[in-house]
Amino acid sequence: SMQMEEAGYVPDIKVVLYDVMEHKKEHLPCHHSEKLAIAFGLINTPPGTPLHISKNLRVCPDCHSATKFISKIAHREILVRDSNRFHWFKDGACSCSDYW
Repeated sequence: SMQMEEAGYVPDIKVVLYDVMEHKKEHLPCHHSEKLAIAFGLINTPPGTPLHISKNLRVCPDCHSATKFISKIAHREILVRDSNRFHWFKDGACSCSDYW
């Protein structure tokens, strides 16, 4: 989104394994399940409500980075449970200190 770009978010296209043109790679990670779940939660819950997301796979580096920006911009606590650990995002930081 425009707010995320203004805050400094840059999509990590290294996670895109498809053989497509570079400019299309920026949009492919937008469809990852945790980003869709976070968007749904932001739309359907009152402001300030913490979001809890469960995922049966590991969070990719781009989604981890994006969730940090979302937590800061939306002023929300976001708890993501992936296959290895819990990630608690608050004010643009993650409880794992980016070690995952």
